[in-house]
Amino acid sequence: MRELISTPIFGIMISLIAFEIGCILYKKTKVPILNPLFTSIIMVMCFLTIFNINVSDYDKGGQFISFFLSPATVILAVPLYKKIKLLKAYALPIVAGITAGSLVGIITVIFLCHLFGISKPLDISMIPKSITVPIGVEVSKQLGGIPSITVAAIIITGIMGAVVGPYVCKLFKIEDKVAVGVAIGTASHAVGTTKAIELGEVEGAMSSLSIGLAGIITVFIAPVITKIFENFI
Repeated sequence: MRELISTPIFGIMISLIAFEIGCILYKKTKVPILNPLFTSIIMVMCFLTIFNINVSDYDKGGQFISFFLSPATVILAVPLYKKIKLLKAYALPIVAGITAGSLVGIITVIFLCHLFGISKPLDISMIPKSITVPIGVEVSKQLGGIPSITVAAIIITGIMGAVVGPYVCKLFKIEDKVAVGVAIGTASHAVGTTKAIELGEVEGAMSSLSIGLAGIITVFIAPVITKIFENFI
């Protein structure tokens, strides 16, 4: 048994099984907080703790999964290509909305971290919280953050966006489908997009499109905003 645990196959299989169970739970319950990504993380953590398995053993397989995150970023070009006509029709409001959302997200993190006295490494690590993991990790490295903290921040942001995003849109009476999709995709990347897809085809498409654009915009503006507000970090 020990020989199996020390191989990469163990980490890969545990991750896949936990995620599949999470998918089944979410399909049966439709409870936003039971997002497959969130529940699979909890299950893996509990499994490793109960059976006293070292994280380093699990990570031998986890590293293989992490390796494919960056190449997987290329798939973000698919929703952009599929909805290119919709993007052209609403180009200015879409780009303006995503840019504004990305700016507000970054500045809010900086000021809240300053308000609560959070250290600079943690502050910087949470700046890319609203973009997809592969891009967010690279932005974090570029800024001098801690990638593991960035991943945790991205996951939490995505889950919160999926849970409260639709309610926020209802609260502020945002009924335009394009606006709803852009808001959810910009604020909570792929995890939020899973909820946007449930809301409707247009919402899901615009949210998917926003993931890629928000990531690209953040890559360029994050270093600039960080430099401007460096006294608050």
